[in-house]
Amino acid sequence: MSSEGGLPREGKGDLEAIEALASARSAILGEVRKAIVGQDRVIDELMMAILADGHCLLIGVPGLAKTLMVSTLAGVIDLRFKRIQFTPDLMPSDITGTDIIEEDPATHARSFKFIPGPVFANVVLADEINRTPPKTQAALLQAMQEKQVTAGANTYSLDLPFFVLATQNPIELEGTYPLPEAQLDRFMFSVHVGYPSEEEEREIVESTTSAYVPDLKVILTGEDIIRLQKLVRRVPVPDHVLAYAVRLARNTRPTDGSPGYIRDWVSWGAGPRASQYLVLGAKTRAILRGKFAPETEDVKAVAQPVLRHRIVTNFNAEADGVSASDVVDRLVADAS
Repeated sequence: MSSEGGLPREGKGDLEAIEALASARSAILGEVRKAIVGQDRVIDELMMAILADGHCLLIGVPGLAKTLMVSTLAGVIDLRFKRIQFTPDLMPSDITGTDIIEEDPATHARSFKFIPGPVFANVVLADEINRTPPKTQAALLQAMQEKQVTAGANTYSLDLPFFVLATQNPIELEGTYPLPEAQLDRFMFSVHVGYPSEEEEREIVESTTSAYVPDLKVILTGEDIIRLQKLVRRVPVPDHVLAYAVRLARNTRPTDGSPGYIRDWVSWGAGPRASQYLVLGAKTRAILRGKFAPETEDVKAVAQPVLRHRIVTNFNAEADGVSASDVVDRLVADAS
């Protein structure tokens, strides 16, 4: 869509909504900071994914308050939150739900009744998602893509909005099952959660070892989120920004037209979903900052979380000490 046409006819309402959303972003950050110290970038990326109707994979070592961050954000935007602890013995029905035989006390007639699993929520935290076998991991695929769950002969729709926020420990490999590429591709963002600064860590220790209990206020409702997701879709994208996002995603693929270092280091690049998420992420980042259309800077800002889990590096990259994140950094630098 060209930027020359401006916003759609509902422009006045959209402009007011964008301005209100920029204020809501500050309010949400303020509320989440009552429970979480630092991690503003991570919270910002979570908000972007939620407004773009995407899912997030949070990667970080234990003890960085990933679970608390997700539950706090869900509370601030008034969404139903469920946590699933992924373990090696977890079964698909433990996530999706199962049919049970129910007997009518009067007639003694028996019938099947579906008991919904924890996936029937607005925000589902898949804690340590790589600790369960692929069979159980795959139970989330339909829910993440189609917002539906099939159990037995019936298909059930999930309540909207619906998000899967999964956590993964990057340092532990024993007893884990790496996520298949098909499932990784369903996550809009791969968010890396880092250590706090020394000053932030002092504040964390002070608040968590005292009697302090944060009093959180609701800033947005589920209906607000759905309305804002529709607003994101209506935001116009300048032609040059769209072209830049597509070119950036295509340059990750080791083809004849890609940079030489991509052909040397990359086995598989990002698919078309990456181009879509680069644009959606840029749109959402723009309106969260009160802008009415994204710029190439917005695409660059979301390039790492969108692309790094979609690039499969080869042995040459490993030998040279090059990671997928390094490849994305170089692609963005070359495109500047």
